[in-house]
Amino acid sequence: MRFYRRFSVSVYAGLLTFVVTVLAAYASALAQTDSPLRGSAALPLVVLGAAYMTIGLAVLPRLEEHRARWRVWLYFAIQLLITSAILYLSRLSGFMALVLFPLASNAWDLLPSRQALGMWLVLLAVFCGIDAALYGWLDPLRGGPVVAAGLVFVGVFTYFAKSERAARAEVERLAGELQTANQKLREYAAQVEELATIRERNRMAREIHDSLGHYLTVINVQLEAAQVLAPNDPERARTALQKAQALAQDGLADVRRSVAALRAAPNDSRPLPEAIDQLTTETRAAGIVTHLDVRGTPRALAPQTEQTLYRAAQEALTNVRKHARASRADLTLDYTTADRVRLVIEDNGLGAAENMSGVSAAETTSGFGLLGLRERAQLIGAAVQIRSAPGQGFRLEVEAPG
Repeated sequence: MRFYRRFSVSVYAGLLTFVVTVLAAYASALAQTDSPLRGSAALPLVVLGAAYMTIGLAVLPRLEEHRARWRVWLYFAIQLLITSAILYLSRLSGFMALVLFPLASNAWDLLPSRQALGMWLVLLAVFCGIDAALYGWLDPLRGGPVVAAGLVFVGVFTYFAKSERAARAEVERLAGELQTANQKLREYAAQVEELATIRERNRMAREIHDSLGHYLTVINVQLEAAQVLAPNDPERARTALQKAQALAQDGLADVRRSVAALRAAPNDSRPLPEAIDQLTTETRAAGIVTHLDVRGTPRALAPQTEQTLYRAAQEALTNVRKHARASRADLTLDYTTADRVRLVIEDNGLGAAENMSGVSAAETTSGFGLLGLRERAQLIGAAVQIRSAPGQGFRLEVEAPG
């Protein structure tokens, strides 16, 4: 039983058909009044029939797995000898020719098509030869066509059964491939989800630095100014404190917007020139002469593009106030090119020397700001250029699709 558990239902069905066909042949012969199964040939016929079925049951499953040519032909040679003996001893009584049909089915399963047709001709020749030997050369003309029709029927039936098995095997193979593909898809989906999480973390880090860092920097400048002005000019100190308070409220509102909607636009849907002009006003309030020059006709841009340009201006002006020690900053927002928008921020501050990698020292020391800006620009296909030298100020240029 352990041996047969390894095989498919189609193999079991073939073995069952083999046994039923042989038993039907013997039953039809036994039903005859002058059946050889009731005479002296009964014992040899029973032994031969048992050997025929035993060999079929034991060998066929192995041949289905390992179709070595010599084993297949040895199987057919032995079974042909046994069936020839059965047909001769039974004197073709009843439907004893049925014992040939399992071999016809086996030939189609185990041999190439041409060899299977050759085996069918051999089976028909065996029947006709034994019939002629027993009853004369003209008798095969009576029984031969019936056997030939039976062999054709068995061949056609076996062909369709084999095609159905092949189709089922192909479906099972495709189902296995689909299962594997689904597993890989789930793995890819998990990787995409993890990557999306990492990207969102980076985006939130940029948002926190660009937004909250900007407001805290400006507030700090206003508080320092208030501290300096308080002894001699309380009114101006109070004005600086009021500006710091207003900026703190704006910063808090910006943080709330970021928490409520992670992709909230930092400029509150205002036109980009107006939003950047607000940044220049804040920088101008810190005591730095700041000027914005808008060239060309402003036009609506993609939200990601406007956000990137806004953050670029915000980061550059924050660096002007924190690091540059500049007295002047100039911004240019250029719409003159139809498919591009260019933002340039320049200051007259200390500047910085470039290191060996081509990245300015200011960029290296400014933390996550310019790094985040480069990441933003890469996402929208924008180009970022930084020029700086000691004592010659700092220049940031962002050119984005427009």
